[in-house]
Amino acid sequence: MPKGSSDTTAVRVALVASEFNYDVTMMMLERAREEVAFLGARVGPVVKTPGVYDMPLAVKLLFERSDVDAVVTLGAVIEGETDHDQVVMQQAARKLTDLSVEYSKPLGLGITGPGETRLQAQDRIENAATAVRAVVKMVQRIREIRGAPSTR
Repeated sequence: MPKGSSDTTAVRVALVASEFNYDVTMMMLERAREEVAFLGARVGPVVKTPGVYDMPLAVKLLFERSDVDAVVTLGAVIEGETDHDQVVMQQAARKLTDLSVEYSKPLGLGITGPGETRLQAQDRIENAATAVRAVVKMVQRIREIRGAPSTR
């Protein structure tokens, strides 16, 4: 579907980006926006959270909205001197997955880490586009399962 189309079946993707490691996550946010447009989907609300650990509440509120078909989370969990990065990522990923199943809406886990260096995080900015592609495809598959028209 062409960019800017008024077709009501366009996939609406909300984006949630962590402000922690801002230099990496804001590049991920830009890459995600580009991919949404490329796929002919629409960017829904964009929410910035303080960190990855704070994302589940924002995602829950976005999933409750009827104008959001899917959410992509964007963040970089960089290794520190303790195991804090492991805890943050494990807890956030688990809760985000639970919310996706609870609301029957796709969640793109565009969060890199844990255990990565800043350089590795920068090398993985493209993961944002991969997460967008995954949720758009899942929305289309869910529509097919439910018998609704698909955008492709």
